[in-house]
Amino acid sequence: MVFPERFANLPAYAFPRLRSLLDAHMPGGEVINMTIGEPRHPFPGWVADVLARHIDEFAKYPPNPGAPELLEVISGWLSQRYGVSVGTDRILALNGTREGLYNAVLALCPEQKAGKKPVILTPNPFYQVYMMGALTLGAEPVFVPATAETGFLPDYASLPDETLDRTAIAFVCSPSNPQGAVADDAYWRTLIALAEKHDFLVIADECYSEIWRDAPPPGGLAASAALGADPERMLVFHSLSKRSNLPGLRSGFCAGGPKCIAAMNELRAYSGAPLPLPLQRVAERIWADETHVEANRALYHEKYALADAIFGQMPDYVPPKGGFFLWLPVPEGDGEAAALRLWTETGVRVLPGGYLGRSVDGANPGDPFIRVAMVAPLEECERGLKRIRDGLYR
Repeated sequence: MVFPERFANLPAYAFPRLRSLLDAHMPGGEVINMTIGEPRHPFPGWVADVLARHIDEFAKYPPNPGAPELLEVISGWLSQRYGVSVGTDRILALNGTREGLYNAVLALCPEQKAGKKPVILTPNPFYQVYMMGALTLGAEPVFVPATAETGFLPDYASLPDETLDRTAIAFVCSPSNPQGAVADDAYWRTLIALAEKHDFLVIADECYSEIWRDAPPPGGLAASAALGADPERMLVFHSLSKRSNLPGLRSGFCAGGPKCIAAMNELRAYSGAPLPLPLQRVAERIWADETHVEANRALYHEKYALADAIFGQMPDYVPPKGGFFLWLPVPEGDGEAAALRLWTETGVRVLPGGYLGRSVDGANPGDPFIRVAMVAPLEECERGLKRIRDGLYR
């Protein structure tokens, strides 16, 4: 058995690919893993108590859209955080946002747009599930560079009208993974106007929205509402993985127009996997609490300051505005060679930026970078960042 032809040219996923690159070599020092974005800050201690109180609900099938209590709390959080009124019929609880991002494409992308194969716009580099949804559906993924020249966000307005007229979905990640760029109000206005003109859906991956440096990132729903856009024009995704250091809870949600949510829920009725009820009860309590989020953000502020102190003199260093990754340009423009060198000479594991991008016209915009995850405790982060600086930039 082999993959269907549409998947035949997939590169190995980033982390198996990284193991193939590094694991045949001995580390050059104490191992410090700065590859995967798996938060290591503490989550609230009362999580276990909430789970224990609801453990008997593992004996029940969970409701497809999410428990009504959870949806009400999420609605309240959206109102508090973004100042938007979103009814529970416009929210779908997810078994991890990756599941939701993938299924949104299957549920919401038509088989044709403008009489041709639909286009799905994707920033490049990007979270790889964006591409997989397009390939599964048989749509055409169009990879749009998100580089320093474009503020590390994709400039979809620069695309030709023929491409935009065929576009069914455009993905945006803000704060962006891997670069930590934030879409401001002007960016959202331009993108929403483009979506209205060319009739496509914007899918906003906002899973890093609560980890920010100076100000809360604006959100797609608020921007869309402020412009009076069609509610079906914007679909946003959020997660507890980064906000609350609970990646293993697999709890997130999407919110958008009621027709979009109904279509996704109908698909889930046939093929989805709703979150178990005890985990929904934990999520309900977590979304209602901001104290732990503020404490978590304060820890990342210490790491932002640390990174600035260590790399601030580098001429091409761009401090992230949000998220917990550093996107560092490397000498000689070869992120893969830099990652191997760091491993064999210092013991620090980082991810080559090219593993998160795709080559278009012979160029992969991620190739000259490494992605560095600042998720470990502060002292371990400091050791790792200093080794990166000394190993690559001195």
